[in-house]
This record gives sequence, structure tokens and C-alpha cells, in this order.
Amino acid sequence: MSARAESGGRVGFVSLGCPKALVDSERILTQLRAEGYGISASYHDADLVVVNTCGFIDAAVEESLDAIGEALAENGRVIVTGCLGAEADKVRQAHPGVLAVTGPHAYEAVMAQVHRHLPPAHAPFERLVPAGGVKLTPRHYAYLKISEGCNHRCSFCIIPRFRGDLVSRPVAEVMQEAENLVAAGVKELLVISQDTSAYGVDVKYRTGFWNGRPMRTHVRELAEALGSLGVWVRLHYVYPYPHVDDLVPLMAEGRILPYLDVPLQHGSPRVLKAMRRPAAAEKALDRIQRWREICPDITLRSTFIVGFPGETEAEFEELLAFLEAAQLDRVGCFAYSPVEGAAANALPDPVPEPVKAERLERFMELQSRISADRLQDKVGRTLTVLVDGPDDDGAVIARSAADAPEVDGVVVIENGDGLEAGDLVEVEITGASEHDVFGRMKVEG
Repeated sequence: MSARAESGGRVGFVSLGCPKALVDSERILTQLRAEGYGISASYHDADLVVVNTCGFIDAAVEESLDAIGEALAENGRVIVTGCLGAEADKVRQAHPGVLAVTGPHAYEAVMAQVHRHLPPAHAPFERLVPAGGVKLTPRHYAYLKISEGCNHRCSFCIIPRFRGDLVSRPVAEVMQEAENLVAAGVKELLVISQDTSAYGVDVKYRTGFWNGRPMRTHVRELAEALGSLGVWVRLHYVYPYPHVDDLVPLMAEGRILPYLDVPLQHGSPRVLKAMRRPAAAEKALDRIQRWREICPDITLRSTFIVGFPGETEAEFEELLAFLEAAQLDRVGCFAYSPVEGAAANALPDPVPEPVKAERLERFMELQSRISADRLQDKVGRTLTVLVDGPDDDGAVIARSAADAPEVDGVVVIENGDGLEAGDLVEVEITGASEHDVFGRMKVEG
């Protein structure tokens, strides 16, 4: 960065939490760069530090408070933002020395505090910012956040308290950002929100305009438009509403990746009701079967909670039976952890910690077998993969349509010399483990 670009002072940045928080961090960093601030990679070279926090579960709160404490100890001038910032009293009680506290996705408030404590040297210069904005992901993929907040009131979750009700971004704004990212070299767009399938509900699917034509604020129309940009499009956090079925034909046609990240959470109807989840387990199984009939290559990812208050051994067995029937490709599971302010804390019959741990182990043992079997079925197939880069052992790491970055497995290319991040190549799969597959690039001639 030029000396002029750094004339507004240097800001250090710590980003914690989920991809949605990471997008918030990217937006703040982009605005900092646009206004001439330098971005410091160390505490000691920074004039102040912004810490973007997470407050979803107790462990995340502890991690965030530790990060704030470290920034104060190493730098002394700290602005706190993010989900934990919605509980400013908790932050200030632990760390009274912070300069300011703002809530989640409060970009203007963060910038106002930066201006207050580190005045900018000049008005914004758009030329200081890359075409796709400042990104914390590798150049070849990026997260595209399409809405803020959530209308659900799941009993184990306090995100609506932090981030509020659903607010969909205007469709033209989303598409412009997507086009900018593609122009900047992004090869994969990861569409995220708290509830991607609810996109547009809050504005009654209002019509916007993109490239001079009308376009509804609706997840299917958005997916279709994103798919026309010529890059991979991957959907995350898709609740199993009936209209999600309309997305699967787009996957079968190759317009978006055949990948659905659907947070199912449990397989027992009573537990799902106690969780205040918006779908029933038996309907989920029927729909999974229909999705696979329409798009046999679809990859299904989900998350589950074991040890929810009141969960009996019989209900846990229902969950295992659901898992066996669903044969999901990718699964994450967590033992229930109380979250301050969550309605589930008041439910009777908490599950003892040793029982939670034992159930988590049994769950993962079953799912590990299912995942390994499904990956073994890929051996002998040829897959199109997106290269991420070399690993520590010199092999080249890539991902197929079935692999989201950081949460899923990878494709290890054994003869990938010369490949660069962002390359799309064909790989014949020669082996599989519990999480990853191995293969060799097809060489012409």
C-alpha cells in the first residue's frame, strides 16, 4: 500500500465467528481501505485494533473476551464489534478499557468510532479498494451474504437477539457485488445468511432490477441469476421449506452446485418441537428422497444437536435411525450447550454431561461410517475440482462440488504439480478415507 493510502493511520483487525461475521469484517476492512487507512498484521504496528466478536455459545463468548483482552494487552486501543457487542455491559464489565462497543453488522457505527479515535486524513478514494473489496478468504472464492437476521425463534438460539429479524439485501445490490467478485477473479460464490431460503420473505419478494430486467427478491431467482455468471455457486444455511424443492432442478441442470446445507438438528418429532424447528423429521426424509431422484449427484450437509434438554435414550435412538435412513454426505454434530438468554435453558430434565458425550460419540461413529461409505462410492469416478493450493506435504489440495471450504473434506491431487489456486481440472478418484478422497489429474495423450 502506498504512503498516501496509509496516511489515515493503521488499524489491526481480529475476526472471530461464522462466515456471516467474516463478511462483516470484510466490509469494515473494505471501508477502512477506501478511506485511506492501512491494515496492520500485528498489534504493535497498529494505531488501534478492531475485534469482531462472536457470542453464539458460551465457548464463543469466552474466546471473544480472551481476544479482546489480548488486544488490550498488546495494543491498548481496542474497538469491539460483532454479536457479543450487542451485550455491551458484559464486554465493559470484563474489559472496561475498550474504546467503544458496537453491535453486529454495525458498519457505520464502527467507522464512526474509528474516525473518533483515529481521524481519517482525507475523503474516501474508491481507487484504493480492489474491485471485489477487501477479502479475508483466498482470491478464488468468496462469501456472498444476502440477508441479515432471522425470523425463527429456535429455543436454543439467541442470534435474533443479536442480529434482529430477517432483512434481505436488495437483489440488485447482491448481484452487483457478485459481479464485482467474479470480475476480481472469484471462481466460487458461497451464498450465506442466517436463513438463505427465506430470502425476500420480509419484503414480500419485492421486484428489483438487474441488467435492465425485473427480478424478484427470491432465493430461486437469485440462484438462477448467480448461476449465469459462469462460476460455482454454493448455497449454505438452507431451511427445508417446500419452495427449496425448486432449487434442486437448477442443480440437476448444472446451473448451481448440487449441494444443500440444510440444518436439520434432530430426528425426533418431540425434540424438534421443543427446539421450535420449522420442519418435521418424516417430511425431511421424504424430501431428501425426492431431491435425490431429481438430482442423483446432490450432496447433502447438515448439523445436529445431541443431549438437548429432555432428550431421552429412545429419542436419541430415533435420531440415529433418522441418520441411517437419510444417508447424509456431510454432517456436523454438537453436544447441547446452554446459551445465556436462550429459552431452552428453562426446559426440564437436562441431560447429564457424560451422557451427552457418550451420545455424541455414538452419533459420530455412525455418521463416520456413512460418510466413509459414500466417499468410497466416488472411487473410479472423474470429478471436476477447484484447486485451493498445496498442502504441507507437497500434495495439491482441491475441492469438488461436494466440498465446501473449511467445513467439508478435500480432494488430494497426487500429480498436481504446476496447478494454481483457482484452477478447475478433471481428477480421477483413486481412493477415499473417512473425510477426503484422493485422485490423479487426467492428462491428455
